[in-house]
Amino acid sequence: MVAKSVHSVGSLSSKNLLATRAILDGKRSGIRAALAFVGPAIIVSIAYMDPGNFATNIQAGAKYGYGLLWVVLLANLMAMLFQALSAKLGIVTGKNLGELCREQFSKPIVWGMWGISEIAAMATDLAEFLGGAIGLSLLFGMPLLAGMLITAIITYAILTLGNSGFRSIELIVASFVGLIGICYIIEMFVVPVDWRAAAIRSLLPQIHDSEALMLAVGIIGATIMPHAIYLHSSLTQDRTPPRNDDERRKLLRFSNREVIIALTFAGLVNMAMVIMASGAFHAGHSDVTEIETAYHTLTPLFGVAAATVFLISLLASGTSSSVVGTMAGQVIMQGFVKFKIPVWVRRLVTIIPAFVVVATGVNATQALVISQVVLSIALPLPMIALLILTQRADIMGSFTNSRLICVVAWISTAAILFLNVILILDSFGVSIPGLE
Repeated sequence: MVAKSVHSVGSLSSKNLLATRAILDGKRSGIRAALAFVGPAIIVSIAYMDPGNFATNIQAGAKYGYGLLWVVLLANLMAMLFQALSAKLGIVTGKNLGELCREQFSKPIVWGMWGISEIAAMATDLAEFLGGAIGLSLLFGMPLLAGMLITAIITYAILTLGNSGFRSIELIVASFVGLIGICYIIEMFVVPVDWRAAAIRSLLPQIHDSEALMLAVGIIGATIMPHAIYLHSSLTQDRTPPRNDDERRKLLRFSNREVIIALTFAGLVNMAMVIMASGAFHAGHSDVTEIETAYHTLTPLFGVAAATVFLISLLASGTSSSVVGTMAGQVIMQGFVKFKIPVWVRRLVTIIPAFVVVATGVNATQALVISQVVLSIALPLPMIALLILTQRADIMGSFTNSRLICVVAWISTAAILFLNVILILDSFGVSIPGLE
């Protein structure tokens, strides 16, 4: 059942390996000891706070107030489930999702999944690079193309640190995650918030019209990310290889706790984005649909400081999510087709669409939202593959999904498929009952 993968996203230092081994052997315990296992969920959590989230959440909050908060909450809960399953797949099998798809599915399916996954990777890069570029452009007054180039250079510089051990990248990404969180804590003290209405709308499902539907699908695409599902299984597979099922269970406990904590934080940040946009724009500026407009509107309403904090969070999001996107792209390519290319080549190939979008003058924020819809449409493939693989006893042994997990996960996948179908029908002008 257990196999050692020949592919690895990164490696831990010998010091960290000794620490994690001591914990699994029962020689160390406690919260401080558990920190040795922290990293994978924090890395993937940045995918849930990328510039695509900024674009969809700002539009959702400005136009519909707190009305789509329930979508953010629901998407985050589904994300926790699938990230936990992805991590489990890597821990139990020692292989990542792409590798197992290549081994277990037919060649046409594998090639199709790889092609769609690469399209999703390009949509991800479009969102991440545009976000970083918009932040730099507004903060320093530079052209958007120059901002994208600088974002690419910073991303490559951070990725080269992985050569000296994976922990350095984890610490950098964790710092960006913390910075984004601090920025939105500050924003919550600046904009007016109706906490009672926000709480009610977080639990009351409602889709007002076809535009709300598109935003809902975009929020799901921005929250549950295909590349994050592929990446998580790789981040856990080779960190501290378990020697038996008892050690696998220990690793799974650490992993599940980290997923819950990291994605709860990411979910709160996402909800804060919608709440901020609602408090700042919904009452008198519901037409705010672009990140640039949001920045320029925040300045006279709440001051330069509030607008600057907003841009800093966007810049941190774009830079860190670009790093994670590149890592995921490498995992997808190596897993599906056993092909590895230099990081700078990978970056160049996947960012070309982003440069084309900017060069042709397409609305940047609208491109971000559309990229998230593309991700949502691509999302069911890795979700279905993950569920199929984690349900098979010949692959997972005694770690197959429970009946409850299977039911909840398949319902979540079906819900996303349903929303995508409705969106496609609406795009072709098919009348959908209940949508005005």
